[in-house]
Amino acid sequence: METEYLQKNLGTCLTQGLAEVARMRPVDPIEYLALWIYKYKENVTREQLRQEEMAQLEHERQIALMEQEMMERLKAEELLFQQQQLAFQLELEMQEKERQRIEELQRAQEQFERELRMNMENIAKGEDTLHGEDRADSGKTLAEISDRYGAPNLSRVEELDEPMLSDVALNIDQDL
Repeated sequence: METEYLQKNLGTCLTQGLAEVARMRPVDPIEYLALWIYKYKENVTREQLRQEEMAQLEHERQIALMEQEMMERLKAEELLFQQQQLAFQLELEMQEKERQRIEELQRAQEQFERELRMNMENIAKGEDTLHGEDRADSGKTLAEISDRYGAPNLSRVEELDEPMLSDVALNIDQDL
């Protein structure tokens, strides 16, 4: 049991210390061995701290790599989201322009149809007016119809439908 304890806790240290004393052959080997053991303890403690620091640095490096990968993914997602937003906004703008163009075409078509109806109504009214004027004017004299000063006040002249040719037209046909 004691040998196990000594072997476990001092075996490596004493073996290396005694080997160093045998190699160096100092004047005071006990003091040299004691100082060497203190220095060994410092070195072991320093090596343990260094190992712990290395493990901590490796852990922090892994965390930093994961954070960097996460940031890259977030940037890629943000860029993708911005591109999707831009595409969506462009689509909305195109739809709005198309809607405005359709509304403009509808307004133009409605305006055209209104103008066409008005023209048709004006034409119909114009024909009615012409026929109405003919009927109304048929009973009036030239002075009543004319706005000119000094127009003769002649009674109306009725024309008869004569299917026969006049004498003048018959004379022209004979000359030819």
